[in-house]
Amino acid sequence: MIINRKTFIKTSSLAAASFLFPNFLKALTLPEAIAMNGKTLIILQLSGGNDGLNTIIPVKNDIYYKVRNQISIKENDAFRLTDEAGINPNLKFFKELYDNGELAVMNNVGYPDPNKSHFRSMDIWQSASASNQFINTGWLGRYLDEACHNCQKPTQAIEIDDLLSLAMKGDNNKAIAFRDPKKLYDNSQETLYKKLAADNHDHEHHLASYLYNTLGNAISNSGYIFEESEAKPTDKTYPNTQIGKDFQTIASLIKSDINTQVYYLSTGSFDTHTNQNSRQNQLFKNISDAVEIFTKDIKENGKFQDVMIMTFSEFGRRVAQNASNGTDHGTANQMFFISGSLKKKGLLNTLPDLENLSYGDLIYTEDFRKIYATILKKWLHSDDQKILGKPNGYYDFI
Repeated sequence: MIINRKTFIKTSSLAAASFLFPNFLKALTLPEAIAMNGKTLIILQLSGGNDGLNTIIPVKNDIYYKVRNQISIKENDAFRLTDEAGINPNLKFFKELYDNGELAVMNNVGYPDPNKSHFRSMDIWQSASASNQFINTGWLGRYLDEACHNCQKPTQAIEIDDLLSLAMKGDNNKAIAFRDPKKLYDNSQETLYKKLAADNHDHEHHLASYLYNTLGNAISNSGYIFEESEAKPTDKTYPNTQIGKDFQTIASLIKSDINTQVYYLSTGSFDTHTNQNSRQNQLFKNISDAVEIFTKDIKENGKFQDVMIMTFSEFGRRVAQNASNGTDHGTANQMFFISGSLKKKGLLNTLPDLENLSYGDLIYTEDFRKIYATILKKWLHSDDQKILGKPNGYYDFI
């Protein structure tokens, strides 16, 4: 069977979604497979550069209200966390998590010589590189490489998306990416894909060979992950939003017997150059609603102590609002950590210093790679030094 451009385009999405399904079932019985330690990490990427100052509100800071006279969150509207800090009222459930000791917040997170390009800064965060360093593997991909030497282990890390992020790509091992287990399985059963998979000839074009091989393995193995996702269905009604559906998929897999320790999903866009509050408020509400149902679902199944949600965004926003009632690309930001087994809760460090800025931008005090090292060492029990390089210490919130 000869593959033409039309067929190539039609089948590309399934190939991307089923990336690294080869040897799927065989990988489950490999003797070098990673032993489950009971911990699950869920990374929520806030794509587009979330505005941290309107997320954790410095409710007693006059500078904040002066330079954001139109878009600031009023003190009486914010849910109070401490005397000096509140949280955006659209993150209602996060306030409940805070009160329960199930939320930790790290402020002023960034890296030296910050880059304000969405693409470059996201690459830095996903690869855990320096700002002047270019790495073509992700920090979680290298975790897979380190934890599973030269063995394919496609269920160890899963991205709930159509394409795989740099963060999840290693040299020898990569996560898999799909949005809907059932849709992936249904697509794999279509006659077109089966005909393509039946063609076992070698192809000169590497993309054609990649498609044939990937489709063949996807058809053989996609049913397994769909069966696992349906093994223990939830009785919770998740929000009918994309992030709600994504968290429902993750919950179904966590409750199954699938051997996955890392899940990755994203939501956005938080690139709020104009009319920021309307956009950010809706995104926050969607996140809060989805995390609320997910948390209750996981708690009822006795797994919340072993699950952690970590959020990040490629950068924050500038301190002052712009002329369009929005904010432009900035630097440092905060990260959230949600779990039933935090050793330290609440605000882990001080709020941003609005009197000490760098050309209108926040100055970071916490390097995100130290947070990654903490997660790798203390939560995933892996060799953070081999994955990230020489460490500069660890945090004690987990």
